[in-house]
Amino acid sequence: MSAGHALEGTVCGGSPQISIVVPCYNEVANVAPLVTMLEKVLAGRSWEVIFVDDHSPDGTTGAVREQARQKPYVRGICRIGRRGLSSAVIEGVLSSSAQVVVVMDGDLQHDESRIVALIEAVTSGTCDIAVGSRHVEGGSNAGLANAWRRALSDGGIWLAQCFLPVKLTDPMSGFFALRQETFAAIAPRLSGAGFKILLDLLLSSEKPLTVQEVACGFRPRVAGESKLDAVVMLQFAALLLEKFSRGMVPLRFVAFCLVGLVGVGVNLGVMQMTRLLGVEFSTAQGIGSVAAMIVNFFLDNSFTYRDRRLRGRRCLWGLVLFMLVCSVGAVADVGVAHMMYAQSYKLNEASLAGAVLAVVWNYAMSATIIWRAR
Repeated sequence: MSAGHALEGTVCGGSPQISIVVPCYNEVANVAPLVTMLEKVLAGRSWEVIFVDDHSPDGTTGAVREQARQKPYVRGICRIGRRGLSSAVIEGVLSSSAQVVVVMDGDLQHDESRIVALIEAVTSGTCDIAVGSRHVEGGSNAGLANAWRRALSDGGIWLAQCFLPVKLTDPMSGFFALRQETFAAIAPRLSGAGFKILLDLLLSSEKPLTVQEVACGFRPRVAGESKLDAVVMLQFAALLLEKFSRGMVPLRFVAFCLVGLVGVGVNLGVMQMTRLLGVEFSTAQGIGSVAAMIVNFFLDNSFTYRDRRLRGRRCLWGLVLFMLVCSVGAVADVGVAHMMYAQSYKLNEASLAGAVLAVVWNYAMSATIIWRAR
């Protein structure tokens, strides 16, 4: 029996040999159609599908349970209090005991007919990971909704290719297959943040993975909403910086600093505007600082701590705490800078030291008090 056919059979005892891991959020209308599609392309094989749902308010988990009650090859994991595509994939794959795992989105945009080709590329031994690519001959990205999303995707591809240790035309792909043992070996080094788990895998492996690309179409979304936006791309950039620094700089800290730079711009802009209105410098500076804190809080809530996002009253209370924390950081910034300048350090050195202390303080307090893991 050839390696390419080693995973044939039906689910009749023991664990399945193929697991399809589907991270999802608000995909209730896509669950049943996806199961039906998988039944057709994987007929005669030993397989299961694992939906990992981040407690979708639209009832996605309920739809998965309804399928699972009738079909033993459908499983679901409902995560409460945490969100994120990459971490969902990690939990789903590590819950599997199959030989091969396939990762695909739950929005029906990935061409399920290419799953067998991905599996056979891995089981034949020609590669460590098989990737469904839109950018090789026969592939297509027509399903991207508009020119803006295509630009985001193309920009991410170009940026990723600058860092990757392997040649890959579509590092932004969320459709790929590999052996479960390969994934498990890399898992402890994965960031687990953001949406681009394939890139995380390739950059976290101790030795370069061999890759084979399989032409894949990308269909228009039928239901639900796209997760590709500017915030996702910022997380993507932060992931690259974390991996480039070999983990010395955590992704969240990179993201926190990027948001902080936005706050600096807001501070200066608001201060200049209020000065033009005749407000004295110290008052204008205070107004600019408050505006920057508010902007930074909501950006951190939506970007840096997207998986721990605060809502409702908790969001308002978080804003108050954030402004208090940042106020203490600002006082420490001025105090340290003044102390170092008094000790004959150059002005730029003293200012930098104060700023670094303030950033570290704000990040540490934000992570442990405001957006602490629940």
